[in-house]
Amino acid sequence: MAAADTAERGIVSSHDLRRPSVRATLGVLQGGLLVTLVVVGLGPILWLAKAAVTPTQDTLRDPLGFFPNGIDWANLATAWTRAEIDHYFVNTLIVAVGAWFFQLLVATTGGYVLSVLRPRYGNAILGLVLATLFVPSVVLLVPLYLTILDVPLVHISLLNTFWAVWLPMGASAFNVLLVKRFFDGLPREVFEAARVDGAGPFRLLWSIVLPMSKPILGVVSVFAVIAAWKDYLWPLLVLPDPGNQPLSVRLPAIAPYLELDVFLAALAISTVLPIALFLAFQRLFLSGAGLGGAVKG
Repeated sequence: MAAADTAERGIVSSHDLRRPSVRATLGVLQGGLLVTLVVVGLGPILWLAKAAVTPTQDTLRDPLGFFPNGIDWANLATAWTRAEIDHYFVNTLIVAVGAWFFQLLVATTGGYVLSVLRPRYGNAILGLVLATLFVPSVVLLVPLYLTILDVPLVHISLLNTFWAVWLPMGASAFNVLLVKRFFDGLPREVFEAARVDGAGPFRLLWSIVLPMSKPILGVVSVFAVIAAWKDYLWPLLVLPDPGNQPLSVRLPAIAPYLELDVFLAALAISTVLPIALFLAFQRLFLSGAGLGGAVKG
């Protein structure tokens, strides 16, 4: 009974909620907060979508006007062809897919070793992984760039190749810790039963752990793709050839040579995939399924 009373406690008591004036005030406050969040969160995206199909003169004359002189769908086609968005979109997709693969590979194997296999030196490795989170990424730019110019042992240069973007992005300590935290919540009885049946480390990972970890793999996948999609500084340094650059690097470079409406259309096209990914995986974020780490059964 005490637990139920504690769960029902809030800023406004149940007795006050029965009063019409209190309910009306709360409704107005909640509605105002919802509208504010929608305007702040979706406002810029909706405005970009509108401006992408609005002529330049209308955008400059009345930025918040709702298509005063009609819709210009040709902006999207012009941005796709004249600005070569199709080519840079493919480059961005290649960068994002490669970064997703290596981040998922490192995160799952690292989290598996630290959480499931638990070697004797696991705590030392975990401490080192945690320590990297306190190092600003800007500090690592110079040594990482020098490593890309002359890779140790093999002595080759990865400059102007997608490997120069994929491999550094794969080393994400945050994703490793995120996956480890999820693996810590998986039932150990299942692992022991699999080992008794003769499953080795690789079979245990592939057949037992990964099928149970789809929520966290989806969350890490979205984090990896969006981080690679919006990254600017590192691709700018290691991909000097414009033919290999992604949208995040190329769009600011070609902005002075495009009309405003065409440039805004190009920006709108570049946001399609991240928005689609969020809509596809929104339940994992809103429900917290990917971060809970609890498995029943």
